[in-house]
Amino acid sequence: MNRNLRNAIIAFLAPLPSIVFYLTFLRNHSPASDSELSFIHSWCLNRPLLLANLLFFLNVNVLFWVIGLLQSSHWMIDVYWTVIPVMLVHYFASHPFAQYNKLRSMIVVTLTWIWSIRLTHNYFRRENWEWGAREDWRFNDLRKQYGKHWWWLSFFSVYVSQQIFLIGICLPLYVIHSVDGPLNIWDFISSVICLTGIVMAYYADTQLHEFVTGNQKLKEQGKPKIPNLDTGLWHYSRHPNYLGEQLWWWGLVIFAWNLGQGWTLIGALVNTLCLVYVTILVERRMVKQQYRADAYRAYQKTTSVWIPWFKSHVAATKDKNT
Repeated sequence: MNRNLRNAIIAFLAPLPSIVFYLTFLRNHSPASDSELSFIHSWCLNRPLLLANLLFFLNVNVLFWVIGLLQSSHWMIDVYWTVIPVMLVHYFASHPFAQYNKLRSMIVVTLTWIWSIRLTHNYFRRENWEWGAREDWRFNDLRKQYGKHWWWLSFFSVYVSQQIFLIGICLPLYVIHSVDGPLNIWDFISSVICLTGIVMAYYADTQLHEFVTGNQKLKEQGKPKIPNLDTGLWHYSRHPNYLGEQLWWWGLVIFAWNLGQGWTLIGALVNTLCLVYVTILVERRMVKQQYRADAYRAYQKTTSVWIPWFKSHVAATKDKNT
């Protein structure tokens, strides 16, 4: 069995424990007569958010971590970043105690699927349509940094941290399916922001993919690579793909805020702060690559970090000189 097929099978089988458990729970609306089963049913019924965290901890943190150790690669969490929000939104919507506006739920579920399909497509396009072809470069750097301690540190830095981020940013999905309220103008605004983020991230990632594949062809032909992407959305922002992703999550926050649960912004805020740090890491990595260091430093001086904006006067002066 080749690696690609093996990893695909592993990825499809990995979440089954949680899925089977939850479907079994839904089929048994009335607690069983056995006191132990009755307690488990009652606990799951009355604690939907805690149950989601427990399933995440056991099925993702523990099981995915063990699989990662056996394969010496924690690739699977990247794939499931694109899938877990879809699983969570259906979990929250199907829970017996869920209460919500059906039209709002339909809008949010549809948007979540569109976001997931877009991100999943980008992941596999970037990985040449292979499952687990490589591990995230940040995990590789941490593996080298921590050496023999990485096997246990990876449980916290790769998986427990992902639970905090993913459950946190998906809190609006929980609120949308636990608070009923009539639709209003803010639902329309939220939808527009979410959709704008998805579209922006799609075009930014597509332009980046075309740039990377173009450079790969130049390398194969023995020609010098283009040092920096400075066209399309990337002409106005150094990280338009990150901005698009943030618009998506903050659009969901507005859905929850509109239902009187603005506290859910904590997840999106933590995620944004994390992405700020990732932005710093990415840019440090760029300037360490000799062939693009000078071009990227100039790009940093003339181009907005996230928010799209026109080139600075420094850029205009340099263009004239060139």
